[in-house]
Amino acid sequence: MHDSGRLITPPLVDLYLAPGEKAEALRSLAQRLLAEGRITDLDGFLGDVAAREAQAPTGMGEGIGIPHCRSAYVTRPSLAFGRSARGLDFDAPDGSPADLVFMIAAPDGADDDHLRILAALARRLTDPEFTGALRAATDPTAVAALVNGEDTPSAPAPDAVPAAVPAAVPAAEGAVPPAVPAAGPGAGSRPRLVAVTSCPTGIAHTYMAAQALEQAAARAGAEIQVETQGSAGSTPLAPEVIAAAGAVILAHDVEVRDKGRFAGKPTVDVGVKGGVHRADELVARALAAARACDPAGSPARPEPTGAGAPAGAGGGPPAGRREDHWGNRLRQYLMTGVSYMIPFVAAGGLLIALGFAIGGYEISSAPSVVGHFDWTARQSWAAVLFQSGAAAFGFLVPILSGYIAYAIADRPALAPGIVGGAISVTVGAGFLGGLVSGLVSGFLVLWLVRRRVPRAIRGIMPVVVIPLLSVAVVGFLMFVVVGSPIASVMSGLTDWLNGLSGTNAILLGVLLGAMMAFDLGGPLNKVAYTFAAGALTTAGAAPDAGSLRVMAAVMAAGMTPPLGMALATTLRARLFTREERENGKAAWVLGASFITEGAIPFAAADPLRVIPAAIAGSMTAGGLVMAFDSTLRAPHGGIWVLPLIGRPVLYVLAVAAGTLVTAALVLLLKGFRGAAPAAVPEREGVPAGV
Repeated sequence: MHDSGRLITPPLVDLYLAPGEKAEALRSLAQRLLAEGRITDLDGFLGDVAAREAQAPTGMGEGIGIPHCRSAYVTRPSLAFGRSARGLDFDAPDGSPADLVFMIAAPDGADDDHLRILAALARRLTDPEFTGALRAATDPTAVAALVNGEDTPSAPAPDAVPAAVPAAVPAAEGAVPPAVPAAGPGAGSRPRLVAVTSCPTGIAHTYMAAQALEQAAARAGAEIQVETQGSAGSTPLAPEVIAAAGAVILAHDVEVRDKGRFAGKPTVDVGVKGGVHRADELVARALAAARACDPAGSPARPEPTGAGAPAGAGGGPPAGRREDHWGNRLRQYLMTGVSYMIPFVAAGGLLIALGFAIGGYEISSAPSVVGHFDWTARQSWAAVLFQSGAAAFGFLVPILSGYIAYAIADRPALAPGIVGGAISVTVGAGFLGGLVSGLVSGFLVLWLVRRRVPRAIRGIMPVVVIPLLSVAVVGFLMFVVVGSPIASVMSGLTDWLNGLSGTNAILLGVLLGAMMAFDLGGPLNKVAYTFAAGALTTAGAAPDAGSLRVMAAVMAAGMTPPLGMALATTLRARLFTREERENGKAAWVLGASFITEGAIPFAAADPLRVIPAAIAGSMTAGGLVMAFDSTLRAPHGGIWVLPLIGRPVLYVLAVAAGTLVTAALVLLLKGFRGAAPAAVPEREGVPAGV
């Protein structure tokens, strides 16, 4: 095979990877890729590697590290291999240092053939004979041939990609498979399972988890078919295969596509690394769940995935995804609702703001444009904008509630969640009522879905019984039990905001500013934003002064982190990499548009310096806005809605002050280091973004 078509060549192999920190080793392997023309920019590529490391550790355990990314700086799919005598810390689950380091580089838009080669390599990393041969090799040429499949002891060649749906193989020699009776349809044959694996980049963990599950199923005497939703494309499981399976294993770190296919199947739902490292346990739990099917082979109720779920099969932990702590799962539920709500906030808020800008504040009392629209009248167009925005705002709480419920119990929970949110608006419970109705709806539907029911009504459960019962119960609770108390809380919150003045108002602005910058678009940022938008929207068409000041403080605090980093890269460019300087140019526009996430690339590369500086600047901006009594009628838009800001000159001054504080502090902290940072920080071996 000509070198131009090979995944790895001898110059990309380092059998004596220099001892040192992980960042030093990654840079050394990346330099080999650069020298071979496999990447075009060293620091840019390492920045992408660091961003992937920040998502999740790439230590696989058993001495293997697989740093990898997809990057615009990669010219073609490539692999650099290093062997370290001392081992490097890739934060493996078993705590073992990695002596075998595979740096996988995939270009953006790589063709499927090349990505299949990378996928096949990822599967082979679970083969002890393959990794043993790499540890014993003494010549880079032999290593390159082994990885390229030209001299493989037992593993298939990389381009002989294992089938996504392998046939069952006998249990490993010497292994004693558990006595598992046939489960689900096809009783009397081997138990059948299906699985889906996926990871953020879809290159390594996706296929390693698939391989591990296939091997574990073979040891257990079961058949399994795995759908890999990775970069090499995905062949969906056939409907008849899903129907014949007794249970489902989902090993994923991104949402599984078309998850509704598995409705009614017992499900073990974990993170993708669980599929890599605990495959035998997951298969055992899935088989035990499949045995809970009724004698006729009809699906058992879904395996519990939420709080309060019983222990999994074999005495293991609950089958919930990644066995997350309750607080983490709750945060995920709430963040799902907020993420679906934000487009309604942005569209509705800006339309209302434009309506005010064109027609004045009296536009809120204009008659309906239905039957009162004049094509030539400015006020009519203003009324269209305002009333369209108000209609969008009317969906905020129902959407928030509905998608919180959806995150807990999937599609069957949407109806009670949305209805509960609408009732919350009706009784005046606002966004707090929406949070409660979403959680109640989700857990109620989850409980209903798990109930055993007679076969006669099983088919109408999802379309009739569950919607009927859940909407009735949630409606009763929101109208009669919890709606009024929550409405009282919302009324008190509104009164409190109106009564804030002086020091109290400034302290609230400082606190909200810190929350906006702490995680730069993450959960705390969204909590602060939802608080402000919720107070603004529940105040109705004529929001009160307290709500308007809170909204102004939150938006100012969200603008300053990217603006501060943009200013810092302009003032002291030598303290930043070329990639960061390019990001700084974009950060001007992102910050001005109230997109706090524009600071994330800087924080991912140097969190201990960037995040404290961002917090300080946002606290300054939020506190000053409250001190200046600036107001804002639009819940989004940044500098582009300046005409809708009360005391706009003082507002701009507050944003400028926060920007200066962020820039000055980050330059001061970076200045202690003296030299421009590497794209991958060499801070005591801690991965970027930690």
